[in-house]
Amino acid sequence: MDGRAASQTITDKIPYLLGAGIKPIVISAPTGRRDEVLPHYQVPAVAPSGLRFDFRHVLRMRFGNGWKYKISRGLMNLLLIPPLVLERLFIHLESQWSWFVLAYFRGARLIRAGKADLIYSTGGANSAHYAGYLLAKRFSIPWMVEIHDPMIHENWKRSRMAYAWAGYLEKLICRHASIAIWFTEKALERARERNPELGNRGHAIIPGAERPDFGDACYSRREFMSIGHFGSLSTTRNLDVFLRGFRAFLDGTPEARPKIRLEVFGADPDRVSRAALDAFPYRKNVVLHGRLEHDPVSGLSGRDRVLRRMRTADCLLLLHGQESFCEEYIPSKLYEYAWARRPILALTWKNPQLDGLLVKAGHDVVNAADADGVARCLETLYKRWANDELVDTMDAFLFPVGSAVKEILRLVGTLDGNR
Repeated sequence: MDGRAASQTITDKIPYLLGAGIKPIVISAPTGRRDEVLPHYQVPAVAPSGLRFDFRHVLRMRFGNGWKYKISRGLMNLLLIPPLVLERLFIHLESQWSWFVLAYFRGARLIRAGKADLIYSTGGANSAHYAGYLLAKRFSIPWMVEIHDPMIHENWKRSRMAYAWAGYLEKLICRHASIAIWFTEKALERARERNPELGNRGHAIIPGAERPDFGDACYSRREFMSIGHFGSLSTTRNLDVFLRGFRAFLDGTPEARPKIRLEVFGADPDRVSRAALDAFPYRKNVVLHGRLEHDPVSGLSGRDRVLRRMRTADCLLLLHGQESFCEEYIPSKLYEYAWARRPILALTWKNPQLDGLLVKAGHDVVNAADADGVARCLETLYKRWANDELVDTMDAFLFPVGSAVKEILRLVGTLDGNR
């Protein structure tokens, strides 16, 4: 899905794979644009929940958010609701659970035609990895797995069936994958604890991201200090703790009130963030920009405008959440923030690897539950801003995709029978 972290992670690797003489063939859901360079096959899920998910996004791509989309979506829902209710009576999995069916048949056709030497399943959807497992088992060719988010974790909030399915699939990966890649050291460590048979086939590789196009934007100190948050908010990754710390800082530093703002870019706030905003007394110090759309005057897309605002912010706010899976997860937004080279205020949760990366580069890290820590950090940042000391960060903090691809190709080169 264009713009989502799972898609960006693989899309950014493609030029490096091509440069290394690899010819990728992509099988994906129909929720993004078809690639114009690579062989790219888009197949939908087959269950009602997956069809509704896929075609809702297909309709939005075709019609936008206007009346045509709303009418088409309504008709689609009328058709799918009866079988969807039936599905939900018996199956309690993520909506994309059935995508593996058509992905398997399309992959099998390509392998029979001699077009594939290695299967590479990547993404957050478990169905992608199950399709990879079935193809590897059927055709006895190497299978490389790249797992974006922890498959199972403590404080599971989805169904028992979903937990059992994810645990079963993780076990298949640890037993049968030729190479299994996690994005953090802790995620790899815990997967290996659950599945010792993984052995030395498991690896931790930070995926990174390609440098976004910031255009000619560059930082210069303005009349007020801007703290920018970019991306989605949720009940598990929200503004509550930051706003409590922001309030404490403004309570104790009245001279800063006309000179500092939190600027929020992206979707509407979640219910926890909305409640925190309602209780926040300094509403003029928070600006909700929502999604930036195409600007007909400048010709810049919404994405272009966001990147320019990111590059010119005085400080970037990174929210990690307070869920147990945060211990095994690094937000993909970190890599984009790194390329922006602006100071980062990160609210993190029990993740030494993430904390180490940030602290080593001179960024500020606060426990995600510590509002007082946020207030103290804001005081320091504000003083640095007043003295024009919020300078661009070091190049050493960048996360180029080429480094990740180089390591992946090294691992592939060690496989027996690699062609």
